[in-house]
Amino acid sequence: MNYISRHMEDRVLDLSKSWPAILLTGPRQVGKTTMLLELAKKENIGRGYVTLDDLTERDMAKHDPALFLQLHQPPVLIDEVQYAPELFTYIKIHIDRNHRPGDFWMTGSQIFRLMAGVQESLAGRVALLHMPPMSQREIVGAACVPFTTNLDRLLAERDRMRPVTAPELFTRLWRGSMPGIVSGEYPDRNIYYSSYLSTYVERDVRGLSGNVDALKFNRFVTAAAARCSQLLNYNALAEDADIDIQTSKAWINILETLGIIFLLHPYSNNVLKRTIKTPKVYFYDTGLVCYLTRWSSPEVAESGAMSGALLENYTMSEIMKSYQNAGLEPYLYFYRDRDAKEIDAILEGDGKLCPLEIKKTATPDKRLTRVFGVIDKAPLRRGTGAILCMADKLSAFDRDNLIVPIWMI
Repeated sequence: MNYISRHMEDRVLDLSKSWPAILLTGPRQVGKTTMLLELAKKENIGRGYVTLDDLTERDMAKHDPALFLQLHQPPVLIDEVQYAPELFTYIKIHIDRNHRPGDFWMTGSQIFRLMAGVQESLAGRVALLHMPPMSQREIVGAACVPFTTNLDRLLAERDRMRPVTAPELFTRLWRGSMPGIVSGEYPDRNIYYSSYLSTYVERDVRGLSGNVDALKFNRFVTAAAARCSQLLNYNALAEDADIDIQTSKAWINILETLGIIFLLHPYSNNVLKRTIKTPKVYFYDTGLVCYLTRWSSPEVAESGAMSGALLENYTMSEIMKSYQNAGLEPYLYFYRDRDAKEIDAILEGDGKLCPLEIKKTATPDKRLTRVFGVIDKAPLRRGTGAILCMADKLSAFDRDNLIVPIWMI
């Protein structure tokens, strides 16, 4: 199987020159270990490798961390480190004694639980990175550029990427962005996602919350997928999966912890008092959404009732990935007030708010930009807005409102 180069490679090598430890989190099967093993070959310094999926190694890491680090001396790559938080204190002692950059590379699939251990033991000693599934830019071999509405940067990018038709974009969206599918290693997408989910339920979800009813959890994930790009409604999800609201909240937390979904929070400040408080829910991988919601082909997904929600989810996840792959945290929100005025996304940066509207059309109407005016009352200046759509080329309504094709993100 051919290795597909990842945007995060340079960032990891760069951070390794100054940080003693790097922790790369993200869902299972997104290629964290594959990338780090590939980079270890390039480093050529004889970096060791150990995985805590191996129960013997895990047992030693938990019960005799000092011996574990004696046997696996740095520089070392420790896979699935969340299984032995006991290691963190000993890694800290080693770092404080030796001060050597790049000694520890670690991966973990359980972001939140992991972070608690890291914050206690390794604060200030570890560089944290999050690897999502592959971005469309990684898949087509384009450069890593965090999305922006800066016209100069968009113009520079425009000629470096091949325009994509709406059917091609929906094929990308439907196939998904897991490396195993993108690389062709697993040609049967249905079998891939089905085993991916059962692995999650068996291994990770049980690990996080004890005994879980696999059928109810599957129904729950499917209900969440059917409501992607919508306001998070714990009650409706609980009803669909036949569980109580506390379990519904706990399971959303688990899906977020495992890097399957992310929540987009509403933009608000003291001036904009009428905004709602509920977040929206998105999946990192639209292929998983299409599998769960039973869209049998890209064509059916494109013409079906969920096509707008799928496109919005795809667009938002691509914006997120464009930042995470550069090792940055996006300041991304949405806007909705009690008068039902809504902006799909707001990107905050450099003291400005850039409003974004996502539409499944190749020829957007300028009236779509009218709603952008609701953020003029905010303390930050309104920056360049954009309609993200199925247009075949970059253009603009005027200097403040661009038309950006989704394939350019």
